[in-house]
Amino acid sequence: MKIAVVVATTGRAELLALTVARFARQTRLPDRIVVAAVTESDTAGLALDGPLPVETILAPRGLPRQRNAALRHLSGGVDVVVFFDDDFVPANDYLAVLEDEFSRRPDLVGATAVLLADGIKTPGISFEAAVALVEQPRPAAALTGERLLPALYGCNLSVRLAAAADLWFDEALPLYGWQEDVDYSYQLGRKGKLLYTSRLAGVHLGAKGGRTSGKRLGYSQIANPVYLLRKKTIPPRLALRLMARNLAANCARSLWPEPYVDRFGRLRGNASALVDLALGRIHPERILRL
Repeated sequence: MKIAVVVATTGRAELLALTVARFARQTRLPDRIVVAAVTESDTAGLALDGPLPVETILAPRGLPRQRNAALRHLSGGVDVVVFFDDDFVPANDYLAVLEDEFSRRPDLVGATAVLLADGIKTPGISFEAAVALVEQPRPAAALTGERLLPALYGCNLSVRLAAAADLWFDEALPLYGWQEDVDYSYQLGRKGKLLYTSRLAGVHLGAKGGRTSGKRLGYSQIANPVYLLRKKTIPPRLALRLMARNLAANCARSLWPEPYVDRFGRLRGNASALVDLALGRIHPERILRL
């Protein structure tokens, strides 16, 4: 089995160099590593002449566009593609476990890992703290949990490429592409099983640099689920829960926001999206005008 790792990145060159170098600790090394950046400065400091098979490409800005560019660059030739965020640190046995799962389960088309920690909901987790977490021995009881899901979390998203030959990330979801992982993996799940397993593990740092502005993200929190509902690539209950939860959180926390979250900006974006929804003009790409 040939496994490729894809990392889309922008504006995090220093962190990218650390997370990619960490792949050398995998007990089963990747056959290819494709880094899809926006500018050459995004990959400054990345080791290209070391033991890892790192390839860099440039693509238009936007997570879906960058991931699609990486898929086109791969042109098949691999069995499993693993999409890692540039701020995700996998456990050292991640790819070895992944190979075992996909080899044993021919009906498995996608998988994602348990997060030992997720900094997206906190001020963020340092790279050093993430490494310490993935290096800790895990008890046997922690390796037995698994369940099938209707869609997968995109910070670590593994795909059997044969089941996704005609599937692409939706480039109508611009920039950070909020919920592009649900759109992609929900369609992938029509071809087979999507697995969440605690045998796979990692840490999502939740790095704050390089992300979409608060107002743009707030607009996407409403517009993207509406778009995917119309496209029928998101479970309706999930879409409604996402919109309601984010709107409620932004309302409640805008007066006393976390220092690392632009709650007022997100609330303004939510409001703009609701106005556009009422006027019948809501669309994910309208964030490019905000």
